[in-house]
Amino acid sequence: MNIYTAFATGVILLLTLIPLSHSKVWWVRSLDFPRLQLCAMTAALLAVDLLVAFGGEWEAWLVPAAAAGCLAYHAWWIIPYTRWFPQEVKSAASANGGEPLQVLVSNVLMSNHNTQALLDLVLKHRPHVLVTLESDDRWQAQLDTLKADYPYTIQWPLDNRYGMHVYARLPLEDSHVDFLLQDDIPSMRTRIRMTNGQVVQAHFVHPAPPSPTEEDSSKPRDAELMTVARRVDGVTAPVLVTGDLNDVAWSRTTRQFRRVSHLLDPRVGRGMYNTFHAGHWFLRWPLDHLFHSDHFTVRSIRRLPSIGSDHFPLLTELVLNPRRQSDQKALGEDS
Repeated sequence: MNIYTAFATGVILLLTLIPLSHSKVWWVRSLDFPRLQLCAMTAALLAVDLLVAFGGEWEAWLVPAAAAGCLAYHAWWIIPYTRWFPQEVKSAASANGGEPLQVLVSNVLMSNHNTQALLDLVLKHRPHVLVTLESDDRWQAQLDTLKADYPYTIQWPLDNRYGMHVYARLPLEDSHVDFLLQDDIPSMRTRIRMTNGQVVQAHFVHPAPPSPTEEDSSKPRDAELMTVARRVDGVTAPVLVTGDLNDVAWSRTTRQFRRVSHLLDPRVGRGMYNTFHAGHWFLRWPLDHLFHSDHFTVRSIRRLPSIGSDHFPLLTELVLNPRRQSDQKALGEDS
């Protein structure tokens, strides 16, 4: 048993140390994703290690000490996305004079034919803005049935799993489709005109993931996120950035994105809202995100039921306040 537990602990230690290399190779960066799963496995292994080490020589305690170190390290990354951590964004007061802005983001999975499931969610929740990712011409034909209620659109259907659509009940102004790094992977930016006349600068993104079937390095994804971060850095108007970032909330890349952009993450202190993989409950992490400036507070965040995609839809309701919430501090800013 000592050999088996020591070997298992060694594997966990290796999986913990490899990402410290800062290598951009896809399989190294993929180890950023399952920190919750690694926490659970390490906690169980630590309990076994302690039972094995109990009553033994001092050397026997090196194995549980290594497991405890791994557990503490992985927990440090994910604890901000639990209710045990202070909330980064204030909850919206029920009556504070602000303007609500409800955004539904859904990676629909291009091969998924269950378009009605998403349409039903839109009709039920009536978000102000719907953002779809991986949407092609077939999806656009179905989504266009929403145009009576969602007359403002940005459409870029593609059959390479990087199509993108935006449907809005609020006016969209000065809309653009950009190709920041690759000519077959779009991003979008627009200005949302609120009912009180305020304007929100919105960016919608879906960079390529580091994976054996997409990009063998995280460099393209990281570069696209940093490009968007630099675009919104210093903008004094209300800003939001949302989409499938193909990165987890607790990775170094996402943390760097937040430092550069100075945007807030409403999930901090509220929960992880793991949107991927919808088909495997034991392998889930937060890939779909919404970040915003300190002009907003948050009323609710919800992971909606499956629509047949490998991602759950994410519904976030913000409140645009009359004044900036100066006591809300982005990552890396002084309190």
